[in-house]
Amino acid sequence: MTTRQPQHIPHPGHHACPQGSSIALTAHVKAGPGGAMTDEVGVITGDVTLTTTPGPDDTVNFRIQYTGAEEWYTLTGSPAPLPPDGLAALHERTVRSVRAGGGAEVPRTIS
Repeated sequence: MTTRQPQHIPHPGHHACPQGSSIALTAHVKAGPGGAMTDEVGVITGDVTLTTTPGPDDTVNFRIQYTGAEEWYTLTGSPAPLPPDGLAALHERTVRSVRAGGGAEVPRTIS
């Protein structure tokens, strides 16, 4: 039996890249009660992987999947504007939101 290795996803835990990097930030998270809201399938729950990627024109894209699955979904609220405090800070706020659950979406940026 061969085990498929997820592509571009580091070992469980949290991976952060330097500020201003164009590389995606990825976190393995247990979604809190009520899970995380996706555009495609509604709420997903349990162990999920969240990837935050810089997009065009100072936007940020958020994709989420059941950890180890092949299908990726858009976290509701994505794309979002890149906030003044940067990609890593927005990624961390989104990770906290998913951990909290309640149909988590991309947090609104506070200027």
